[in-house]
Amino acid sequence: MENYLSQQRQHVFSNVGVLIYVFDIESRDFDRDLLTYRSIIGALSQFSSTASVYILIHKMDLVVPTQREDIYNERVDQIQAKSDVFSITPFATSIWDQSLYKAWAEIIHDLVPNLDQIEKHLGSLGKIIGAEEILLFERSSFLVVSSWTSEIGAQNPTSDRFERLSNIVKTFKQSTSRYTGTPKSAEQFCHFELKMKNFSLFIVKFTTNTYLLVCLPPGETRYNSALENVKIARKEFEDLDSPAKKSADRGATGANE
Repeated sequence: MENYLSQQRQHVFSNVGVLIYVFDIESRDFDRDLLTYRSIIGALSQFSSTASVYILIHKMDLVVPTQREDIYNERVDQIQAKSDVFSITPFATSIWDQSLYKAWAEIIHDLVPNLDQIEKHLGSLGKIIGAEEILLFERSSFLVVSSWTSEIGAQNPTSDRFERLSNIVKTFKQSTSRYTGTPKSAEQFCHFELKMKNFSLFIVKFTTNTYLLVCLPPGETRYNSALENVKIARKEFEDLDSPAKKSADRGATGANE
């Protein structure tokens, strides 16, 4: 750490878009943790003053439930006081519930370019295909980047279903990785479908960086139509997913004209 903050200071902290800093709630020397954090914030302020700072206050399950909110708020106030010009986005996390998934999903959600346009297009696609719910997953982590829910889908009582689905699909990918001998980072499947009495569901590779989950009312005709429309929509979403490529393509087209 000292090496990063001295000899490699400029190399490590230049052009940083995001700092995700994890504090252990069980730490016996929080003052020293704050000093280290303050040194890093100083380097970040010097070389990447526009970076976003996310704070994970971890292992919150080890705190007595009646004291969690007070201790968490106290820690957040202390960390913010050492954060210089940065306005931090804090999360209380634990590996024993869905909080860690929720934190990472929100961080990824904030980092996606053109997110407002992507969400607008998701809503249009959902209405066209008559979906109950659509989830857009980041390819590697399978965290939910964005979603669209119909009035019927909004009646789903499982409030943490996005985090649960992320966990289920990621576990499935890890299982297939073990049995097929492919790297965990590789794409283990291109298409997954589930047809039940009350609903149909499919997950497909969508753009370079995403997968799409679509939940529909039952019915083979509706299912096949939705699948075809998702394939057609891929090109538009691929352009939104790669704004730099889109701009370059437009520039090349203009030059050719």
